[in-house]
This record gives sequence, structure tokens and C-alpha cells, in this order.
Amino acid sequence: MMQRIVYMNGSYVAESDATVSIFDRGFLFADAVYEVTAVLAGKLVDNKGHLARLERSCKELGMKLPVSADELTQIQRTLIEKNQLTEGGIYLQLTRGNEGDRDFSYSDDIKPTLVLFTQQRALLDSQAAKEGIKVISMEDIRWRRRDIKTTSLLPACLAKHLAHQAGADDAWLIENGLVTEGGSSNAYIVTHDNKIITRPLSNDILHGITRASLLKVAEDCQIELEQRAFTIEEAYEAKEAFVSSATTFVWPVVAIDGKTIGDGQPGEIAKKLRSTYIEMVLAFTQ
Repeated sequence: MMQRIVYMNGSYVAESDATVSIFDRGFLFADAVYEVTAVLAGKLVDNKGHLARLERSCKELGMKLPVSADELTQIQRTLIEKNQLTEGGIYLQLTRGNEGDRDFSYSDDIKPTLVLFTQQRALLDSQAAKEGIKVISMEDIRWRRRDIKTTSLLPACLAKHLAHQAGADDAWLIENGLVTEGGSSNAYIVTHDNKIITRPLSNDILHGITRASLLKVAEDCQIELEQRAFTIEEAYEAKEAFVSSATTFVWPVVAIDGKTIGDGQPGEIAKKLRSTYIEMVLAFTQ
């Protein structure tokens, strides 16, 4: 079986030949940021938004991006070609780098580590999109700068594991009685008068690139939208619920904490947003 070709600090190598030092700060401290860009029909989806968010994450952490956005796009396209990827995603991770030993402090001239690799997966033919997913709610124990897309994902990993142990697909996280977001997605509900409710942008949630596109789709489809925080009790009583992310696009949520949402089937608004978004990105992918 042919190995994937990955990008590692300026070189394209077989995945088995790609190595990172044990002293890299990404490994020791999760001192790193990342992005995931979907690929459909061999093309990048919403990539300018992802790279703009990457630049913002780097700025917020004082981290150096060793290549330009245009160069990153070319690296991504080269990986798509080398791995013959038609559908899936490209993962990008940038760490602050390696100074030769473990130390909480770091210098400003440290050389960063940049890694990219492809992941092949079905995005369009999704059972979760067809049937919906089940989620459970739990306390949000993450740090308070969730707007920065860091690799400090242990709370999200634990949340997803607990969800799977409970027979659910994912978790919705709650802080001060209000839903923040999903384990790796933005969260939405739909009221019985067909209004989409989703939490506004702040340091409390990730500024989802797919979320931004979906809000435009909702506006184009003349679906009323309100950006405000909502309680899990509101979600229990909602007509619909759904999540969005780069590689799920839109997945309906059909149960929360064992309580059926709506009629227990994917809702019409979630289905319309997903289909319209996919049509749009297939027409305008880079």
C-alpha cells in the first residue's frame, strides 16, 4: 500500500520518514496551532478563511508562520496531487518549535515546525448527515481563549470519549448554564418559528469558518437568525438542532441527553443549509 506523502518543514516525504523532535514544544506543551481544510472534488473548501484564521491564531500567540498564505495554498495543492486526494481534508499544524530541551520559557527567534498531511474520508455521503447524531451535555472545562485554534484538545478528547461511552456521538459543552459549542463543532438550535439560534463570536468559542459561510447561506435563504447564547433546556425543546465544522459541513442533532429533538429526524432547515452549502462550495472551491 502506498504511503501518504506529507509536508515536513520544507520537504515532501513519506509519512514513515517524517519525524519531530521529542523536544518540540508542540509535543511537550501543546504549544501549537492547527487548521483543517476540507477537500471536495480535489479542491480546497473555504481555504482563504482557514488560512486567515491561522494567521490570527499565530498573531494572538506570538508565533511565527514560516511561509505565506499563498505558499501554504501551493503546499496544500501539491499534497492533494501527490496523494491523489479527491475527498477528505488537509491537516496543518504549526508549533513554536524546538530549542533543544524542555523549558517553559522560550526565545523569540525559535524556528517553528510546520507539518501538513492529507486525510481521505467521505464527506458528501455521510450517514451522520442522513440520520443525525446524538449528543450529551457536560461542563466546559477548557481554557478561556477558545477563539485560538490550538492543539490543546485534551478536554475535547475526553468529552468525545465520555459521549461514546454513553452511547452518543458527541458532546455539547456548557458554561454558566449556557451552551458554548460542540466537542469539535459550532452548535445551533432552531426554534418552532424557524429561527436559527447560535452563540455570537467571542473568546468563548472557535470562530468557525464553516459557521461564517452558513450564516451567509441562511441569509441568502431568508432564514431568520439570532446570535445569542442559549441554554441546554432551550435545546431540549427546540424544533431542530445541528452542528457545523470544516469536515462535517452540517450534521443534524436528533437527541440531546437522551431527549428527542423535534420528531427525532434530521430537520428541514439543517438539511437545506447542508445541501445549499455543498452546492455553493462545489461551484466556488479553489
